[in-house]
Amino acid sequence: MAYCVGFAGFSNSGKTTLVAKLTIEMKLRGHRIAVMKHDAHGHYKEAKGADSTIYAESGADVVVTLSPDALHVYEKKEAPTLEEQLLAYAHLDYIFIEGFKREKHPKIAVYRTIEQREMIREVVPSPIAVVTALSNLEDDFAYPRFNLNDICGIADFIEQNFVDCQF
Repeated sequence: MAYCVGFAGFSNSGKTTLVAKLTIEMKLRGHRIAVMKHDAHGHYKEAKGADSTIYAESGADVVVTLSPDALHVYEKKEAPTLEEQLLAYAHLDYIFIEGFKREKHPKIAVYRTIEQREMIREVVPSPIAVVTALSNLEDDFAYPRFNLNDICGIADFIEQNFVDCQF
């Protein structure tokens, strides 16, 4: 069964870039990777520079975008759920999930600014780690912390602390 970890943060927090870099690193380590993206507003597009395209170009074995009225692996589907997609790709090693900050899978909070940092309180369950561009903060959060550019350190953390997706 695949191990999954989510990446939750506000827009422009660095989630897509982080997940793409982690995908490259984990592929170099010999892992099979799926990336699932939450498209809450149904704005999916197959275009250069779109998140799904970036993930495919980073080498992900599978890229799935879940919208309110569609599942983008070229399959039209009414109300697709994250749970059924996790089960469909359970044969891979890791599933990286962008968004879905209120689903029950383990998550890493991603933020660039003090204002974005507040999203930690919105993540359910609480994050297992924090990835940020900020440094030297008096931190009232007791989470492992990584710099946005510490891709190897984040990959090591994921390999050492993965949590089985059980639904």
